[in-house]
Amino acid sequence: MPTLVLVPGIQGRWEYMRRTVDQLSAYFDVLTFSLRGNTLDDYARQVSRALDERHIDRAVVCGVSFGGLVALRFAASSPKRTIALVLASTPAPQLDLRPRHRLYARLPWILGPLFLVETPWRLREEISSAIPDWRSRWAFNFAALRTFLTAPLPLSSMAARARLIERLDARDDCRRITAPTLVVNGEPQLDHVVSAERSSEYLSLIGGARGAVLERTGHLGTVTRPDAFAAVVRDFVDRAASTPTRVA
Repeated sequence: MPTLVLVPGIQGRWEYMRRTVDQLSAYFDVLTFSLRGNTLDDYARQVSRALDERHIDRAVVCGVSFGGLVALRFAASSPKRTIALVLASTPAPQLDLRPRHRLYARLPWILGPLFLVETPWRLREEISSAIPDWRSRWAFNFAALRTFLTAPLPLSSMAARARLIERLDARDDCRRITAPTLVVNGEPQLDHVVSAERSSEYLSLIGGARGAVLERTGHLGTVTRPDAFAAVVRDFVDRAASTPTRVA
């Protein structure tokens, strides 16, 4: 069973990825962690340490949202340790924050609560589409609330990561990728967090990259439809195993 390192999103807490971990664990030995550090290089070194601590030489590296930028940096800087790269709902290689998000990032403790209040309303269409049964949707929302209460969101760290995204140009990292790469997005009209169209720019920037769309979901596809996501990743890694590694 291949090892897969799962890098969480901008909230930085692996606990929000439990459903994803559970489904991926049917096909992979999953390693994950909460983000610690201030730069993409700090986070990429976390991936290296997670592998080193378990004496693992190579792994599939999968990043979700902000975590996709971390996975990209790791794969670019450690190509020999990367079996395959998976970017899920990853922000565009060059990104300008929306005005209100830029304000949240500047004043996280003042405006962060407003961001948390608006998030459920922003995501309700996606969650309803992905989980049409009201009982299952209630269970999903209850589990999300429980996670929020037991793993509080670090607003200042999230704001710092948002500012990091705004300063980032990931195109050089893209040019250095040699591992087989999968770019996964939800349906564009259901992703109200990042632009799925702009996330798809990685397909043209990374040689040989393949794309996949999770239907009936948007930015949260890794947790709203984790079974479908895990199946897509498994199929891709199975195919990648027979694909020669490119030379940058």
